[in-house]
Amino acid sequence: MRDLSGTTGLLSLNTATLGPKRTLKDAVEGCLRHGIEGISPWRDKIAEIGLTEAERMIRRSGLTVTGVCRGGMFPAADAEGRRLALEDNRRAIDEAAALGAACLVLVVGGLPAGSKDLKGARRQVEDGLAASLDYARSAGVSLAIEPLHPMYAADRACVNTLGQALDLCDRLGSGIGVAVDVYHVWWDPELDGQIARAGRQDRLLAYHVCDWMVPTADLLLDRGMMGDGVIDLPGIRRSMEEAGYAGLCEVEIFSANNWWPKSIDEILAVMVERGKLL
Repeated sequence: MRDLSGTTGLLSLNTATLGPKRTLKDAVEGCLRHGIEGISPWRDKIAEIGLTEAERMIRRSGLTVTGVCRGGMFPAADAEGRRLALEDNRRAIDEAAALGAACLVLVVGGLPAGSKDLKGARRQVEDGLAASLDYARSAGVSLAIEPLHPMYAADRACVNTLGQALDLCDRLGSGIGVAVDVYHVWWDPELDGQIARAGRQDRLLAYHVCDWMVPTADLLLDRGMMGDGVIDLPGIRRSMEEAGYAGLCEVEIFSANNWWPKSIDEILAVMVERGKLL
């Protein structure tokens, strides 16, 4: 396992970690001040300044783009909704390609409005992925399915385990893999085996880190900084690296009441220090 103690932690900053009011410029400049090597922008931050300016800013910075967040959200109540989702995913692929991102992270979507058909939603996800893959391959963009914790199955992602995500990858072929986010998968008793499986198939495209607080005040907006919660972060990273993952560790923290109100430099200073302990 890589020794992170004498480095900035081989870290990438997911722009969500700074909170919704900070800009892409804030994130890029913060990374450069603190020696952070990578960045993963959310698409709303790209849209605020336009893709051309975002590309110019990031390329000039020299930062590695570990991912673009997010595509997906495929299930819809009707054919028009599904068509619009596919169009949006093509735009997301274009953005990831322009930024030279390692992958486009996919939060695949949950139940369509008014539906209780979970199996049907999962079929729509597979259909949407299949319909997007050729375009992604032609653009040179890898698609990364991010399985989300089962508490999000209804509204955000009906793919909830790494095993489910890899089964989809097996059926769909090349150009698609997984983003392993510890917040969503740390609890899975099959996690180590599924990480090893993904590594054998060369499907480990991204690694997202934070921590699970006990108690958790809000299941979406109360993630912890690494070391503040109960996730065995060194153990999961060991599994990732033994499986062949050699990329950056992307910090993605949604924390409305704890971290987001702090200054950018305070957040990033703690992030760098905790990154050495991953």
